[in-house]
Amino acid sequence: MLPNSAIVQSVVLEDAEPLADSLADAVLIDMSSSAPTSTRMIGQRLAQRGLTMIDAPVSGGVQRATTGTLTIMAGGETQHVARVEPILATLGSVIFATGPLGSGHAMKALNNFMSAAGLTAACEALRVGQQFGLDPGQMVDILNLSTGRNNSTENKIKPFVLSGSYAGGFSLALMAKDLAVAADLADAMGLASPLAHATAELWSQARDALPRGADHTEIDRFLSSLKR
Repeated sequence: MLPNSAIVQSVVLEDAEPLADSLADAVLIDMSSSAPTSTRMIGQRLAQRGLTMIDAPVSGGVQRATTGTLTIMAGGETQHVARVEPILATLGSVIFATGPLGSGHAMKALNNFMSAAGLTAACEALRVGQQFGLDPGQMVDILNLSTGRNNSTENKIKPFVLSGSYAGGFSLALMAKDLAVAADLADAMGLASPLAHATAELWSQARDALPRGADHTEIDRFLSSLKR
């Protein structure tokens, strides 16, 4: 797993491609959160050398990674995904074959867009409610038994935001990168995506404003710093 498409491209095309002859029977698995268009370009380059590639990003966070119960989104030709499934199964309990090469990365970016939008909405709602006089802990309890619940209210707000630990285990910079990928994907599809672009811009601002290495749950700190 590497941080972004540029690094994957550098490592794969500069390091792996020259080894094409010795890697002829291997399947390269890119488990990074990369741009799907870049993934397809890399795959095409490798195919010209007789190399096979699939993309298999994951979701589930640190806890599920340690227990081998991640969700894996695998893009690539069916026979290649099936071939490496035993390897993927050591990391994930659910493996989805999402379609052609790049489809796993597209799904991961869209998943993270929804995750970040949900976290942003939860933090905003809690700040407004607390300012009005509501108890934020009780708000989370109510949300989790109501239609406003999401992954962040269920798994992140109390342990990482309300506690002030901001230790969710995933960097804000990487989330901002994934949001840019999601917004760019919408543009490439010719679709209007106002929320994706607004969320990507907000998180880009947070990345620039917060200390290097900030956790993604620190979006709450950034929102708290904004002036009306």
